[in-house]
Amino acid sequence: MFARILVSLLLLTVAGFASAQTPYPAKPMRMIIPYPPGGGTDILGRPIAKLLGDKLGQQVLIDNRGGASGMVGAEIAARSAPDGYTILMSTSGEAALNVALYPKMSYDPIRDFTPITQVGISPLVLVAHPSLPAKDVKEYVALAKKQPGALSYSSIGSGSAQHMAGEWMRLLTGVDVIHVPYKGGGPQMTALLGGHSPSGFLALPVAALNIKSGRIRAVGMTSAKRSPAFPDVATFDESGMPGFEVSQWWATFVPRGTSNDIVKRLHTEISAIVKTEEMKGRMAELGVDPVGGTPEQLGELVKTEIAKYKKIVADAKITLN
Repeated sequence: MFARILVSLLLLTVAGFASAQTPYPAKPMRMIIPYPPGGGTDILGRPIAKLLGDKLGQQVLIDNRGGASGMVGAEIAARSAPDGYTILMSTSGEAALNVALYPKMSYDPIRDFTPITQVGISPLVLVAHPSLPAKDVKEYVALAKKQPGALSYSSIGSGSAQHMAGEWMRLLTGVDVIHVPYKGGGPQMTALLGGHSPSGFLALPVAALNIKSGRIRAVGMTSAKRSPAFPDVATFDESGMPGFEVSQWWATFVPRGTSNDIVKRLHTEISAIVKTEEMKGRMAELGVDPVGGTPEQLGELVKTEIAKYKKIVADAKITLN
């Protein structure tokens, strides 16, 4: 009996040692994208997953989990095992904006996730149908003041970053403009192109091609500085609204509790991928600036953005039904 117990203990010890020595990753991984295929997050996430898989020697499979403003996918990621095999490709919505909008959430972006790196950042852009006689932000505001309640702007939905940008503009200028939410970027773009929506806020990657073709006009950028993709389009800050900045950004996270060694490995690899010529080229086409900062910098960004959006929501008295 004693001999059997001793043999069992030795086998367990050897198995544990072998397990501890198993290199990471030892099996395919998954990247959760909390939106359907084809959107900006999916377009950015797929090449990063492919390049990461090439570097790590394991496939990084895309898992699209759309719904509830990105919260469905974020919750799935938060509840996943903290073993380094699940990565969340998040937008600023899941990581910050939703906290300001929803009193009760199924996950906490600070408590439930460990930051890896910020992938990229892109401004929103206020666009107008060519029939609208406003070529820049100052002309747009003047037109809105001349016709109170007659001008509307569209967004991809109530509570979106696009909606926040419109409400912040309204607060800073006192213009009486009407918010018209659509169920996603597709219907909103259709309305803008058809002239059914005279103006709207869009993520630059979504709007870029139609701006370049002249089907819609770029009125103003919501970034702190002008976009290299559209250097002739002035920012809201330049147009009389100091400090106005609402950007769409993308970042990677893992479930809280993931080991520091894995976090460091993923940060090293993903931040390097973001700075490759291949990814910089892809991002430039979409009007996205690569970042690739440290986990600590991403953690601070999340906290800063949550505070900013909470103030906008409170000041504009935004409530979601």
